[in-house]
Amino acid sequence: MTDTTAPNAAFALTRPAHVGTAHLVVTDLDRVSRYYQQMIGLSVLESSPSGHVLGVEGQPLLTLTTGGNVARAPRNAAGLFHTAFLVPNRQELGAWLAHAVHNSVQLQGASDHLVSEAIYLADPEGNGIEIYRDRLHREWTYFADGTVEMATEPLNLQAIYDEAPKTGWGGMAAGTAIGHIHLQVGAIPEADAFYRDVLGLKIMARYPGASFFATGGYHHHIAANIWNSRGASARQANMSGLSDYSVKFNDQAGLDKALASLDKMEIPTERTASGHALKDPWGIGLTLSA
Repeated sequence: MTDTTAPNAAFALTRPAHVGTAHLVVTDLDRVSRYYQQMIGLSVLESSPSGHVLGVEGQPLLTLTTGGNVARAPRNAAGLFHTAFLVPNRQELGAWLAHAVHNSVQLQGASDHLVSEAIYLADPEGNGIEIYRDRLHREWTYFADGTVEMATEPLNLQAIYDEAPKTGWGGMAAGTAIGHIHLQVGAIPEADAFYRDVLGLKIMARYPGASFFATGGYHHHIAANIWNSRGASARQANMSGLSDYSVKFNDQAGLDKALASLDKMEIPTERTASGHALKDPWGIGLTLSA
């Protein structure tokens, strides 16, 4: 299926489609931006009074914007469950964990998902964050239908910490990317109908109240759950949290197929400088490009 000698972080990004960037609307731009710089390890690539673009080694990953009428989204609103930053290997996950421990970063959880090892936390405005590393693709277990075995088991944080290099931490390593984005939605059947049937992603795994979607055999590029948001309606335009994110197709044919499906379903798209912008059934924006 793939060249498993590729670097861990590359596998997610070399699939037919993958997540590129995320855009959060915040009430306190400086405070939230400082958190992503100091605690997560991103760098400011662009800055203005109304927004910052953050990334790694010149590669934009996260845009933060604010405005005068931003209203804090309730916890049960549709939007972001977490933005998942994929680091290149276990040593880099250990390096970040050591940094977090030494700076008293409050963690919310940690799990071994069989395909990956993940640490969970949230920014100062409650936007969820996952820092994770993938196990090598050849170590994953696939079922006959092409789905992948995932679980939620305890993670040995001490073992991860012990992997950290003894040198100082200088921020997220080159190659760090948004490996996946996990959404809060109002209903799983609607999420399946949109992300699988319209955009053409495959359901790679299911949990109670959640579906995990991907292309090219990855464990998930996008996930959707109703754990906090069952029955949620469309987001309001001025809500804080996830405004939009991007999905990049690695070939034009894949993008054309998705656009044709959107057109067939009469889901409107708008051509922008970044690609083709649209909204999912809960008003979460996404931009498709190739």
